[in-house]
Amino acid sequence: MGREFVDLFEKWAESYDTTVKGENIEYKDVFANYEAILNEVVKKSGAVVLEFGVGTGNLTKKLSQNNKIVFGIEPSKAMRDIARKKLGTSVSLLDGDFLTFPLPNMQVDTIVSTYAFHHLTKEEKAKAIGIYGRILHKGGKIVFADTAFINQEIFEEMVKESKSKHFLKLAADLETEYYSTHIDLSNIFGQNGFQITFTQMNRFVWLIEAEKME
Repeated sequence: MGREFVDLFEKWAESYDTTVKGENIEYKDVFANYEAILNEVVKKSGAVVLEFGVGTGNLTKKLSQNNKIVFGIEPSKAMRDIARKKLGTSVSLLDGDFLTFPLPNMQVDTIVSTYAFHHLTKEEKAKAIGIYGRILHKGGKIVFADTAFINQEIFEEMVKESKSKHFLKLAADLETEYYSTHIDLSNIFGQNGFQITFTQMNRFVWLIEAEKME
């Protein structure tokens, strides 16, 4: 994914779990219903799961506790170290990213990620979904929970609102990273043989569920 955000996550690792609990007021709406979001991804996942952007292992732990076989991919060593403390040896945690990663030695049923796909440019997203389409069997699923926007106008309104609240770090994040609109994601997934649905989980985050149809 270019790995341009890895340094950010190296620095954020120690305080990440505090942020997702809503203790950072700027990001409280972004991480609203966090546990329910993770639980929904687990619910939609099959028996063998490939997870991108493991972070500190919160989703990974839930998947493992629900008897999923999980192959976790995370480019940040600091994040992987924290995840390993939570998970022990129950999950395979490997260095990699959305585009460059070791292939699991089993047939993958579901590819999952939370709060991470927006780190890829539009072109990188298309490349990644193309790769996943070759990994998954017919009926296999991609289940992502990520910040996305129905259209560009709503995105711009959210940036404006963040600035009006003096949430300047959040506004900078929105303007710096690569947040998608629904139409862009629909086109990317559709061009790679997936049928996609969106379910809103909070003001920022959508559950993106895509089934491979071919």
